[in-house]
Amino acid sequence: MNINRFTRIAFVLSLIALIAGLCGCDEVHQVLFPPDKPPETPVEPKEIPIGVVLAQTGPLSLYGVSMLDGFALARDHINDSGLLGDAKLTFIVEDDQSVSAVEAVDKLIDQDNVSFITGFAISTQLEQVIPKVQESGVLLFSSVSSAPGLSALGDFIFRAALTSAVLNPPIVSETNAYVPYQTAAVIFQSDDVYSTLSNEEFVKALDAISVAVVAMETYERGETDFSTQLSQIAETDPEMLFISGIGLDPSRIMIQARELMPDVRFAVPEMDDDMATAAGDAAEGAVTSISWLSTADTEANRAFVQSYTERYGEAPLTWAAQSYATLHILATAIATAGSTDAAAVRDVLANTADLDTVLGTFSFNADGDAVYAPILLTVKDGALEPFMVDAFVSE
Repeated sequence: MNINRFTRIAFVLSLIALIAGLCGCDEVHQVLFPPDKPPETPVEPKEIPIGVVLAQTGPLSLYGVSMLDGFALARDHINDSGLLGDAKLTFIVEDDQSVSAVEAVDKLIDQDNVSFITGFAISTQLEQVIPKVQESGVLLFSSVSSAPGLSALGDFIFRAALTSAVLNPPIVSETNAYVPYQTAAVIFQSDDVYSTLSNEEFVKALDAISVAVVAMETYERGETDFSTQLSQIAETDPEMLFISGIGLDPSRIMIQARELMPDVRFAVPEMDDDMATAAGDAAEGAVTSISWLSTADTEANRAFVQSYTERYGEAPLTWAAQSYATLHILATAIATAGSTDAAAVRDVLANTADLDTVLGTFSFNADGDAVYAPILLTVKDGALEPFMVDAFVSE
């Protein structure tokens, strides 16, 4: 017997058995009999499509353009980091045209078959699509919407922005602590969910410290002349005026109110630099409460501001920072779940706690709303600065 020949045959058979065990029959064939040349087109990394719904046109694009910039920067950072392995995040962007998000969400769910949707600056639009999202089992993570109670309408709904229930009460308590007042007036957009619920939070906080609401006025979307409402308010001579609205409406209201009530002090939640600039001198001393500050001294925030400014040539607004954080939180949950199944990622998000983000140390409450510290600011010399009583009482 030829021992050497037998040994060689046995070795080859063992090798074939080992490869078969590891790879399966088809793969054994490929290993033992490789093709003459590799495929002409290499296999692309897996893509994870994210639906992004925001205003790229219309009056609310002042939110949407900044939001998309924040999302795009986060997407590139995440894809470059390897957080998701070979998988890459991609966007399907839908313009809600500052009107409605219903058609956009229908398309993303019914045609594009996405598992994840983000965006949504406007709470009215978010409220309209929650039933569809819940029924479809798609995860919706809003980066900017802040009307209280919406996340509680479904277990697939999460939000990165602090709600008015978190942002508004500190405005009332802190301003009254520094300069006690007995009377206040409120004005809000009656056909907008965010504005209506923001006003409710102000009224509750004022009632809690026994400040009388001596006037309550409303306006509707598209109004630019608020003289009738403000004249009614002026007759009651309030010490404070609390304004709840979207876009640049609060800026227009401050300008017109200052002409009628030169000594009244303003409170406007979620005011940004653009709103302060638009209001000009009328905004001096106005107080706001926000979710994010560009000068926050954390490593994550410094890196974000630097990267954003280098790419876009200007400092980021709050809406960009919230959107940047949103995509990072979502990507981290996908990586932790090891899955793109919306329910699996939802379960991870629901248990997110003490995550380091550009917004600070981030957690979700039981409803899916964000938990982190709000920031109180006031307008001084045309710029938003940490709340100071000297600026608040200036005339």
